[in-house]
Amino acid sequence: MPAGSPDANRQGGRRAASSTQAVALQDVSASAACPRPTGIGELDRVLGGGLLPGSATLIGGEPGTGKSTLLLQAMAALASSGSKCLLVAAEEAAHQVRRRAQRLGADVAGVFVLEATVLPAVEEAICNLAPDVVVVDSVQAVSDPAISSPPGSLAQVRGCAQALVGLAKARGTALVLVGHVNKEGALAGPRVLEHLVDTVLTFEGDRYLALRALRAVKHRFGPTGETGLFEMGEHGLSSVADPSALFLGDRLKGAPGSAVTVTLEGHRPVLVEVQALVGRAAAVPRRSVTGLDPNRVALLVAVLDRRAGVRVSDRDIYVSVAGGARAYEPAADLAICLALASSFFGTALPPEMVALGEVGLGGELRQVTALTRRLTEASRLGFRSALVPASTASERNCQPRAGPSGAPRPSSLHLQHAAALAEAVGCVVRPPAPLQRPSAAHEPARHELTSAGARTPERGHDRGPYARRPRWPAAGGP
Repeated sequence: MPAGSPDANRQGGRRAASSTQAVALQDVSASAACPRPTGIGELDRVLGGGLLPGSATLIGGEPGTGKSTLLLQAMAALASSGSKCLLVAAEEAAHQVRRRAQRLGADVAGVFVLEATVLPAVEEAICNLAPDVVVVDSVQAVSDPAISSPPGSLAQVRGCAQALVGLAKARGTALVLVGHVNKEGALAGPRVLEHLVDTVLTFEGDRYLALRALRAVKHRFGPTGETGLFEMGEHGLSSVADPSALFLGDRLKGAPGSAVTVTLEGHRPVLVEVQALVGRAAAVPRRSVTGLDPNRVALLVAVLDRRAGVRVSDRDIYVSVAGGARAYEPAADLAICLALASSFFGTALPPEMVALGEVGLGGELRQVTALTRRLTEASRLGFRSALVPASTASERNCQPRAGPSGAPRPSSLHLQHAAALAEAVGCVVRPPAPLQRPSAAHEPARHELTSAGARTPERGHDRGPYARRPRWPAAGGP
C-alpha cells in the first residue's frame, strides 16, 4: 500500500489511536491548536476566533442565501494570509467558480478548485495538495463507488462525510461541508451529519432582503448562540458592525404599534423594533407573526386580554420584527404587549424608551438576564428611558457602566419600574378615559337625523322613525 494514500492514512490513524495512552487532563495543553482567523469578522465571531486545524464544520441554509459566496470570500481571505485552500466544486464547473471569484474580488493566489463528484478523487486531491482548509460544496453531491446506494442517499451522505471528516482529522486539515436543507428547514439527512462534525452553522436570510444571519447551532470549541450578521451587496457579503443601528435606521418615531426592545444574540445586545397592528376581525380573527414565536404571541394575547383588560383576542393581529430580525427570547414579551396595546388604543409609546421584561401567565413582569449590557447598548443609541420589571436590581446597579478605555461614558437611563403588565400598559400607553355620564343640568339639547340626513328637533313620543333617544338619567336618581 503506497504511503500517503487515503487507505494508508486511515490505517495509520487507527494504529496511532490504539497506541495512545491516557494522560491527566491537567497535563493536556490547552493551546496545542489555535484557531486560524478567516479574515471575516462576523464569521470569526461565530466560530470563536476562526477555524481550528483538524476540525469539521457543517454549514447549511436554503438555496440562494449566499453560502457559497461566504465561503469563497473566506477562502480568499485565508489565502491572502498564507493559507492553502481547496474548493471541491461538486455542483458547479470551475469556470463558474472563477467568474464568481472575479466578481467578488476573491480571485487570489492560493485558492485551488477541483471538479469532482466521487470520493476517491477528492481524497487523492487532499493527499497530494495538502491544503490547510478544504471546502466541499456540497456533500450531498459527492458519492462513494464502494457504496451501492445512489448519490444523495442517506447512506452515501453519511459514508462520504465520515470518510472526509476522518481524513481531515488525520491530516490536521480544517474541513467545511456545505449541506442542503429540506422543506422543513432542517439539514438534509435528517440530522445524520450533525453528530459527525464539530460545528454546525446555519445561514439564514430572505433572498429578497439584503440581511443575512449566520448562527452556531453546535460548537465544540466555543459557545453556541453567537450570531454573525452580513449584508448582501453587489460585491458579495459585508459584515454588519452595528446591527442595532441597521435595524432601527428606518424606524418611524411616534407611530402607534411600535415598541423597541433589546435582544441578546449570543453575547452581543441588539436593539430591534417590534411592530403590531390590531384591526377589526370579519369572522375568524387572523394571526400573522414574523420574526417571533407564534405560540408565544398567542400566549401574550391571552394574558393581555385577561390580566391587563386590553381586549384584542377577538381582533385581527399582525406582529413582526422590523428589518428581518428575530426576537425569540422572553425579554421581548413586554415590548410585544406594549406594541399590541399601543395599536389597539391608537396611542404611540414614548419614542426614546425601550421595554424589557418577561410576562408571566399571571400578568406579572419578570426580570431578564444581562440587563446592564442591554441598557448600555440602548444608551449608546440615544435612548433615555427604559421600562423594566420592578423585581430587577436597584436603579444604581442597573445603570450602564463606563465604556472601554478611551470611550466616553454612556449617559444614564431613567428606569421606570412596573410589577404587572396592567401597570406597564397604564403607565406608558395611557388609553383614552372612559365615557363619563353627563349630568342633567349640563346635558346638551339632542337632535335626531332624518332619513335624508337633516337635523330635526326632538319629539315628545318615543315611537316612529324619529323616536327620541333615551337620555342619561339625572344625577341622584332615575
